[in-house]
Amino acid sequence: MKASLKTRKDFLAAARAQKWVGAVMLVQQRDREDSDAAIRVGFTASKKVGNAAQRSRAKRRLRALSAELLPDHGRPGHDYVWIAKRGAVIAPFGKLRRDGERALRALTGTKEPEATTGAPKP
Repeated sequence: MKASLKTRKDFLAAARAQKWVGAVMLVQQRDREDSDAAIRVGFTASKKVGNAAQRSRAKRRLRALSAELLPDHGRPGHDYVWIAKRGAVIAPFGKLRRDGERALRALTGTKEPEATTGAPKP
């Protein structure tokens, strides 16, 4: 189950936890250390991203990305905050997806799958 982060207190707690910084987004992860197994998610975009329409678009793109990635890569009982940077509005969705996967792998400590193309290794 996925819930939303609502309070400033939750966002500030995530800001003090682990983070991954990419070209078009920043992802913060916090272990809540409680019995609730839900993954909670929050999204932000500052005025540096652009006007209100651009900030909304950036957050919509990050919401779609998290809905795609968190079921496979997210950890139960953790909070995730996705922060849009300037490039989040115009970056191709494939780049957002690669950055999001990289972020979640780095934060959860999982390795990237090996490439399956090319000649087999001896």
